[in-house]
Amino acid sequence: MKLYDSFRAPNPRRVRWFMAEKGIEDIEVVNLDVFKGEHRAVNYLKKAGLPNVPALEIDDETTITESVAICRYLESVYPEPNLFGRDAKEIAVIEMWTRRAEMMLATPLMMTVRHSHPALAALEKQIPEIAEVNRAGAERVLKVFDRRLADSEFIAAGRVTIADILVVTALDFARMAKFRVPENFANVTRWYAAMLERPAAKAGV
Repeated sequence: MKLYDSFRAPNPRRVRWFMAEKGIEDIEVVNLDVFKGEHRAVNYLKKAGLPNVPALEIDDETTITESVAICRYLESVYPEPNLFGRDAKEIAVIEMWTRRAEMMLATPLMMTVRHSHPALAALEKQIPEIAEVNRAGAERVLKVFDRRLADSEFIAAGRVTIADILVVTALDFARMAKFRVPENFANVTRWYAAMLERPAAKAGV
């Protein structure tokens, strides 16, 4: 297998973190420079179908994009430690928090960075209002995660799961837009500090 990566983009870091938590070291990693347009090269598009990173090339016929889909595939190939759920109830709860993490927090924070960081103006037309609205939305939704973390060490289960990885990588990426977890969210602050102490936090940074 071959993972097409980019150290400049947030979603590939999800996969790097996931692989680090599982101790996966036998996949070839190819770094693409998105600022040079390497993710738009004809050969890459032929494999991936879209100019997106990351992408996991499984064989000559199959390449998977979308970070969570890649992680699901890796979970099936490298089942331990489990990060997606062990039974029907746990799988559903982790899926619920994963979707909340991606739709309610990670995507707004990504849009905040994309429409406010000066370096990213080279990739698309920035609209400051989009950054402002998404930043405010992300700040509001943090209270949902703070309530959850008042009763749990981690977001979706009694251990690290894919949901934790989505949230921590989103918050880390958002530092590019000077986004910080407000001090009143003590539970998120505690959890975030603990996540950044994990060895996997250093994956690809």
